[in-house]
Amino acid sequence: MPSNDPPSSSSPSQPKLLDRVRAAVRLRHYSPRTEEAYVGWIRRFIRFHRLRHPGEMGAPEVGEFLTHLAVKGRVSASTQNQALNAVLFLYREVLERDIEGLEGIVRARRSVLVPVVLTRSEVAAVLRHLDGVAWLVAALLYGGGLRLSECLALRVKDVDFGARQLAIRGGKGRKDRVTTLAELVVSRLEAHLARVRAQHEADVARGEGRVVLPDAVARKYPRAAELWPWQFVFPASRICRDPRYGPPSRYHLHESVIQRAVTTAVRRAGITKRASCHTFRHSFATHLLEAGHDIRTVQALLGHADVSTTMVYTHVLNRGPLGVRSPADGL
Repeated sequence: MPSNDPPSSSSPSQPKLLDRVRAAVRLRHYSPRTEEAYVGWIRRFIRFHRLRHPGEMGAPEVGEFLTHLAVKGRVSASTQNQALNAVLFLYREVLERDIEGLEGIVRARRSVLVPVVLTRSEVAAVLRHLDGVAWLVAALLYGGGLRLSECLALRVKDVDFGARQLAIRGGKGRKDRVTTLAELVVSRLEAHLARVRAQHEADVARGEGRVVLPDAVARKYPRAAELWPWQFVFPASRICRDPRYGPPSRYHLHESVIQRAVTTAVRRAGITKRASCHTFRHSFATHLLEAGHDIRTVQALLGHADVSTTMVYTHVLNRGPLGVRSPADGL
């Protein structure tokens, strides 16, 4: 089967260009999602320039590509920045070249967006239309302000029922943090983990009770992949046999399973807001601020590096500059 990767000018004894990109990304312990995005943008960059090798190009070609994204593609500022980061990574970390002179590119206009937030009654309505694992995941997203990827990456050892808290490992920016475990989910989560443990023990009995481990944990602790504390809280329904992950293992549940369930629940609840899994995180932050919690506390629970990121939730509160009473209400 022919490869989808663009041609590479490397010799037969050298890896292909995109394989070198993947290796450089993994060496720096970036997330699989970042690897996928970087490889995708670099592939688009090469194809935009009619399969020319990046080593033969420089700042003018990079600027042309980024300008095309803003003018013709009409992408968002964050999307253009991601493309720029991917191409710069290629040149700096793989080709070991600096790219200068990008000041003249057309930058996509950055939009100021107020996050979509559900009311408490709307959150409850969505949860009523979910069940099983989808209910548990959604309740954890709202109860602890988790991102969907963080929730699905939870391992058994990250759940502390006694302290009612969750440890988030390697979140966005590869930062760890601790957040709340809502009392609402405790009994259901305990019952769920009992079922998962039974499944894991059955896997072990068949010689397949392994889990995909992060970074070099498998080399440092050879038996960790079979131990109960390292198993995913929300394992996939099937054994993963991708050779990239070594022996047959269980990965965690795919994000699309929960995304589809939440989209359906929002529609059945009659909610017209453009709500998604991430909306639960927005709602968590906003409702904490409404309850009078300090913004620095909310910042820590969300894992934001800068409090200015957390400040966006003050714009959807029913108080402050945007919470003034309309003069029409006095007529």
